[in-house]
This record gives sequence, C-alpha cells and structure tokens, in this order.
Amino acid sequence: MSWPLVLTPGFRGVPSPLLPPAYRPMVSSPGPCPGSGPSSPPRPATPLSGGSPVPPPLPTRPSSRPKLPPGKPMGDLARPFSPQSPAAPSLRPLARAESSSSITLLSAASTPTLGRELNISTTGCSRGPSPLTMGAQDTLPVAAAFTETINAYFKGADPSKCVVKITGEMVLSFPAGITRHFASHPSAPVLTFSISNYCRLEQVLPNPHLLCCDTTMSNVDTKEFWVNMPNLMSHLRRVADQKPQATYYNVDMIKYQVAAEGIQSTPLNLAVSWRGDTTSTDLRIDYKYNMEAMAAAPSPLHNIHFLVPVDGGVAKLQAMIPTATWNPEQQNILWKISSLSQRSENGGVGALLGRFQLTEGPSKPSQLAVQFTSEGSTLSGCDIQLMGPGYRLSLVKKRFAAGKYLADN
Repeated sequence: MSWPLVLTPGFRGVPSPLLPPAYRPMVSSPGPCPGSGPSSPPRPATPLSGGSPVPPPLPTRPSSRPKLPPGKPMGDLARPFSPQSPAAPSLRPLARAESSSSITLLSAASTPTLGRELNISTTGCSRGPSPLTMGAQDTLPVAAAFTETINAYFKGADPSKCVVKITGEMVLSFPAGITRHFASHPSAPVLTFSISNYCRLEQVLPNPHLLCCDTTMSNVDTKEFWVNMPNLMSHLRRVADQKPQATYYNVDMIKYQVAAEGIQSTPLNLAVSWRGDTTSTDLRIDYKYNMEAMAAAPSPLHNIHFLVPVDGGVAKLQAMIPTATWNPEQQNILWKISSLSQRSENGGVGALLGRFQLTEGPSKPSQLAVQFTSEGSTLSGCDIQLMGPGYRLSLVKKRFAAGKYLADN
C-alpha cells in the first residue's frame, strides 16, 4: 500500500500543517467586499415578486395552464430539474476549468449527491446534457459542501503535548443551465446565505471576488454573506465556455481555520509505546474514539489505517492483535479498522499489539501515521442557510478527513 506520508524513525518535531492557500483571482473585476474601494458594490435589494394576474380561460375552451405575463419574476418552484445520474467518478484532482480553485474531495463516498437534482463528483463536473430545465417561476437549485481536514501530532501519552490544526472550505455548486437563466434574467435576485456556528472559525478567507459581508461585526454565532452577482455570472459563463458539457460547476466560497483545543478537538486520540531489546521489540498503539470533537452530531470514522515502520532487522512477526499486514520489503506493519464510533466495542476504545523478532536489534521507535474519513458531520459544526427568494438549497454535504495525523513514542 502506498502512503503519502513520509515516515521517519524517531521524534523529529511537531509537524506544522499548512494554512489554506490564498485565493487566486477568478474574475478580472476588483473584489466586492465592503471597504475595498469604490468598486465594492453596496448590498443590493432583493426584487419583490409581482406581475399582472392571469385572466381565466374562456368557458367554451378546456382549461389549460395559464401563461405567465412577460417579466414576471421568480416565485415558487414549478417543476424540478432532473439530470442524468452519472457513473461513479474516478479519483483524480479537480480540474482547474471545472472549479474556481484546486479543491479536491478525497473519496467518491464524499461526493455530495442531490439524488435526481445534482451530483457533485471529485472531478468537479459530470458529463451529459445540462440538467436545468426551468420556467420563469422556478427557484434555482444550489448545493453546498463543507470539507475539513484535521492535522494532529501526539507525543507519548501526554495530552498536553498534542498539537492540532483544522482547516476547511465551503463550496457552492450550481447547475450548468443556470448560465442560460442568468442570461435571460440579468436582474436575478442576489444570492444571500448565512453560516451558523461562525464563532468556531478563525482566519476566515471569503472569496474576495464573489462574496461580500459586514466586516464590522465579529464574534458572532451567525455570519451573513451575499454574492456579487455580476462577478458570479461572469465566472460561470467563462467556465461554461471552457467546459460546455459540464452539468454543474463548483465554486469555492470560503476557506477557514477551526479553533482547536488540543487533544479534545481530535476525533481519534492516540498513544504509542515501544519496548524491547536486541532480540525483540513490542509495539502498542492505544486509540480512543472521541465523539466530543464533533460539535454537531457525532459521526463514525471510516477506513482507519494505522501504519508503522519497524527496523532492527525483523526476522519474524511473533504476534499481532488484531490481525495486521506485514510488508517485508518496506518493513512496516499496517492495521485496518473499517469503522469506529461510540457504538463500537468498548465505546470505540481499543489497542493494537505487535511483537517482532529481530536480528539487528534493538529497534528504534518510529512514527505512527493514521488516516481516516468521516461523512455527515464536521469538526466545526458549521451549517448554511439560504436567505431571500429565488434559490433553494438542494443539499448540504459535510465531511472531514485526517491530513497529517501522526504519533510518536
């Protein structure tokens, strides 16, 4: 099995996970956030529904669906749009032309799926005809996805030495047919949304070309944002020209860091210990599922992998509990746990044990690397709500995964 983490024997210091990269410009116009200069537009008012009443049909003719008067703005949904369901996507990085930045969803299981409405895959777009068939009174579907990455370092069994950093991003997805709708409705309502549990976020970076917010308010539990609609229309038209067969477009909206409180913020607590001599070595890994780390509803951890290299010339694997995989070429041992939650045996608390017979001992303690994913929850507990008319929230997808999740003796 190929692991992306470089495992070095012994303690080499606390890893320093990277902060989210700065946004790259997506449109040529200057940023719309308040205070950025004359180019920052004020928050526009949302147009009210109106129009002339529709006359009833003549009594001598069968009743039929009335036609809308010209210029009638959007109201309630008239009929759903139902795209073709694409096949399961292959895992590859998100193409630049298909999304506003390099966000990558880590697994096919993490892709937000809107049933018959929208499917957000790891490639950033699916193939086939545009799924949007809209009348003048349809509301526009919008999907949202929160993806968070936790980086953690554990030193022995001392919780005070645990270092944690959690980063995240929020992406909105739009159906491809929305570009045609915007072309025929240039005065579409402003897309406005709020983020709840906002007080848990630090170093928030809204997309400077697409989002506006009230920068005077801080330390609030709910933060309101509104979209620069001309810039959004321009961006979506450019993506549509680059990918005419795409059925939806992902747009990065917010990057952020989550306030962490040491080991209490880690969904999986770890402690590693080594003992041995010149002829053998014993490895023990203690783990604990920590539901308190998930601010909203606790969700299980899936596909948990524990990988440890063992040096000292391992001649024989004398014992391993539970069963693990030993790689003689790379001299490492791998344990796999399919799922872990508060409903697991012992409430998600357990230990992994390995005993190795050595020919060139003693073995030097090496670094443990762990990987896992979780669907349906985030570590920040953030959520999104659409505000105002004209749009409907089709789906909110939430997930988090381990980044550099390491432990030393």
